[in-house]
Amino acid sequence: MRAAILGTGYVAAELVRILANHPSVELTEVQGRSGAGQPIGAIYPNLDLPLRVGELDTKVGERVEVVFTALPHGTSMKYVPSLLQGGAKVIDMSADFRLDPHVFEKTYNLKHECPELRGVYGLTELHREEIRRASLVANPGCYPTPAILALAPLVKEGLVDLEHVVINALSGTSGAGHQPQERTHHPLCGANLQVYSATTHRHVPEIEQEIGRIAGRPVRIHFVPHLVPIVRGILETISVFLKEERKAEELLALYREFYKGERFVRIRDSPPQVNYVVGSNFCDIGVEVSGKWAVVVAVVDNLVKGAAGQAVQNMNLMFSLPEEEGLGCLLPLRP
Repeated sequence: MRAAILGTGYVAAELVRILANHPSVELTEVQGRSGAGQPIGAIYPNLDLPLRVGELDTKVGERVEVVFTALPHGTSMKYVPSLLQGGAKVIDMSADFRLDPHVFEKTYNLKHECPELRGVYGLTELHREEIRRASLVANPGCYPTPAILALAPLVKEGLVDLEHVVINALSGTSGAGHQPQERTHHPLCGANLQVYSATTHRHVPEIEQEIGRIAGRPVRIHFVPHLVPIVRGILETISVFLKEERKAEELLALYREFYKGERFVRIRDSPPQVNYVVGSNFCDIGVEVSGKWAVVVAVVDNLVKGAAGQAVQNMNLMFSLPEEEGLGCLLPLRP
């Protein structure tokens, strides 16, 4: 199966790393707005592969079976219709097709250019059958992935007070992208902690949309992201009030049953740490309880399960391949 990647940022580079070792994929093209004409290894020396970055080309959909669009928000929508018309299936890494178009326009302050196109939300463990049938998958954001996986079992069983869900999220600097920024400049962030977008983060509507679907009603999520001095990884603490007192053992049993057979969700007896998952496609989840108060802890590698790894997991489903193909070999890096 031939694949192309549009984009040259960190997520695109992670897609190259994973697909280069995928036994069913031939990565034939990498295209980008920057780096055109250069070998991929000139941009990312760790990826010393016989590939040159090409100019962005809407006709690439006629030459490959799948295209990963790892482009900025508002840019993917300019290419996706032509890619689909060319016959390729598309996995979009931006926010362009994750949300209702009206919510997208309000959240990202951008006019949606193809609101008639609806992607399947690509949180693999919760939308597996829809993804199998999809031509366009909207890959989830890095913060929503662990948040939704952590909340889904409790919300599905109706165990939580949905008016008081608080998520504190800590992310490494790679989540800010490839382009240099002052707040991710090492002298300013290397021995520092920062809160940003404390009441206005753009991933909140995505979390509310998916948790609302599970709950069957609108929900309000309180989400506060923090930048921490690590490169990869997200750790989220999701604080909820239970409708009835529960023991941690009960909730852990619920989580294990809910995610029974899931290759990439691991339930831990104690709160997981970021270095349990870095470099891998795992989401690790743990729960602690005191009476009616529960804290769910979830960790992912923001570039793998939070982006490129989940995209490949979705690609496998879309092409009837084993879901873990090309991903099972990505064991976590620790220390």
